[in-house]
Amino acid sequence: MTNGKQAGALHRANGGYLLLDVRKVLVQPFAWDGLKRALQAREIRIESQGQMYSLVSTVSLEPEPIPLRAKNILFGDRLVYYLLQQYDPDFGELFKVAADFEDRIERNADTHLLYARLIGTLTRKEDLLPFDRGAVARVIDHSARLVGDAQRLSTHMASVSDLLQEADYWAREGGHAAVVARHVQQAIDTQIHRQDRLRGQLHEAILRGTLLIDTQGAVAGQVNGLSVIELGSFAFAQPTRITATSRLGDGEMLNIEREVKLSGAIHSKGVLILSSFLAARYARNQPLALSASLVFEQSYGQVEGDSASLAELCALLSNLSNVPVKQSLAVTGSVNQLGHVQAIGAVNEKIEGFFDICLARGLSGEQGMLIPAANVKHLMLRRDVVAAAEAGQFHIYAVDHVDQATGLLTGVPAGHADASGRYPEGSINHKVAARMADLAGIQKKFMRPPDIKPEVQKDAE
Repeated sequence: MTNGKQAGALHRANGGYLLLDVRKVLVQPFAWDGLKRALQAREIRIESQGQMYSLVSTVSLEPEPIPLRAKNILFGDRLVYYLLQQYDPDFGELFKVAADFEDRIERNADTHLLYARLIGTLTRKEDLLPFDRGAVARVIDHSARLVGDAQRLSTHMASVSDLLQEADYWAREGGHAAVVARHVQQAIDTQIHRQDRLRGQLHEAILRGTLLIDTQGAVAGQVNGLSVIELGSFAFAQPTRITATSRLGDGEMLNIEREVKLSGAIHSKGVLILSSFLAARYARNQPLALSASLVFEQSYGQVEGDSASLAELCALLSNLSNVPVKQSLAVTGSVNQLGHVQAIGAVNEKIEGFFDICLARGLSGEQGMLIPAANVKHLMLRRDVVAAAEAGQFHIYAVDHVDQATGLLTGVPAGHADASGRYPEGSINHKVAARMADLAGIQKKFMRPPDIKPEVQKDAE
């Protein structure tokens, strides 16, 4: 890698090690091709770019090639590595050893101490004010929030360094000799504030009644779900109304988003799983004489992921049983064919998204959120959400089966089948099973008997 006739990085690193940021090499004109040629020939050749690509025919004095004995190391994002491996046939031959470094570490007492030392090193390196114990603890908590896991810490040092510098700024603005926890929190809040314009507009639309979201009362076939929106490094959740309708049919589960090509493959898969669940539980010995429709109301963009499948199933069961769902609760979670609730992503953002709307309208003590039990270990909520939960003003329920979810949402027990397959009278499952049986009976009444062809009698000859 040369610049005109002057020695470049390969000359200076010859005999040693050369570390290159792969992204910078790729964006530099001719650098990637020049690096590959040097590695393939195992020599450094000084030549102009015009001669390299036969753009000029002038012959000039060329130095002898220099043997290349450097160890070359590329570092960069995983995505760039996978793209080069897929689309550059030379890449795998020239760079045979791959090392994929973890971007998070386990959170325990030992790593807390190491992280505190890291913060001290960064403050000295950047000439920042010292951080007291509370500030260090707040930085560690925020690091866990960055990876969305209470039991892990982020190793993305750029994010940590940026937070330290901004917290130092607020401490100096206040004339303090050390950074305390509130300065770190102020830095976090201002980072979010600089990016939350769209979130504010969506919340305003909900509070003004433009986007219809209920946080009180009860409605059959209607559940509050959450949609996550990512804007660069900032992600937030928007409450979304999910509704379900049902009627006599032939087992079709209509996903309206899919019909208008707004549903991704994973979301469509989640809806099909609901159909399998209904058939396996309620229609083993009878036709599934049901047609149902599911939709994200007032959603005008692409819907992807299966994290709303639990909410969709609860809306459908509420419609079939004609039991209203509490609108003071919201639901997130994936569900499988057996009704087990599975973990989802962005659980903290989803809880906070519904909490913000409830807080703006006034916390009643009945509002809350249903999340998968498998996501409890990922909770790293904002301090105001934790305080509201501790005061009993906002509730977070961990569920591992759809029967738990329907019981919490409706206040009516789901009910478990006995040895003969019957559900307790008045339970959600009993009401749904009765409705399924009614639909199967109605379908049977409307079935036309098969055409009977009269026997053809041949005349005896």
